[in-house]
Amino acid sequence: MKYFTDVLLFSFLAFLKCAGHTMSVFSVKRTSKLSLGESSLDDSIPGFELGDFIVIYGHNVLPTSFVLSVRCQLPTKLGGLDSSAVFIDASNSFNPYLLAEIALDHYLDPQSVLERVYISRAFTAYQLCSLILEKLEIFLKSKKAKLLIASDIISLFLSGIPKDEAEDLFTKICKKFSEIVAGRQTIIIVNRLHEKKSRQVQLLENILFERANVLTRLEKKGKILSFILEKHSCIKAFGIDLPTDYTNLSAYMEA
Repeated sequence: MKYFTDVLLFSFLAFLKCAGHTMSVFSVKRTSKLSLGESSLDDSIPGFELGDFIVIYGHNVLPTSFVLSVRCQLPTKLGGLDSSAVFIDASNSFNPYLLAEIALDHYLDPQSVLERVYISRAFTAYQLCSLILEKLEIFLKSKKAKLLIASDIISLFLSGIPKDEAEDLFTKICKKFSEIVAGRQTIIIVNRLHEKKSRQVQLLENILFERANVLTRLEKKGKILSFILEKHSCIKAFGIDLPTDYTNLSAYMEA
């Protein structure tokens, strides 16, 4: 417990440092945050904030996205954003049955939860670019969605498009994400599902990781799932091991 307390204290002090001046505990303004739903994690990282551009990569990151798609619909007092979510599916991997199961675990009506997750699928890099660069920002505002999840978008840039053009278009997408979160009305989470490494994959990952202000990795060894925070603007990097029989995040990890 001392480790978690120390991390929480560091997080708070780092927040004060990032604010640029000394603040009273009672003068800190409360902001909407999306909690991760695990007590050990929530003690260590106070949640994702509006304006965060987050990358989650590693083992079994897709179920984590479904959890966050549900949790964002919770009231703010329960660690949610009281908001709908937009899910860009670049690998045809959206699973409504798993989402419904997670909704039940959070004592929410599955049908209502599914209706508040807006799915948009792209099957080519060009479709994805058109969606994100031309239509996404307007759609987020029209649905008043505070959470955007983009799932496995790198995979569309690995074939069927010249490498130089892929790099250019992917850079534009990441820049657009940065522009959207700059308004501090949205949280953007990009999943990195593809595990095979190549020079092109590494190049695109570097572009994505550089743009993100929060970088997290999930590692699974045996029955232990590790959450590693690699980059954050106000919190020091750390790692926490989560037994896979925990509820919420790790309960939905694939065996």
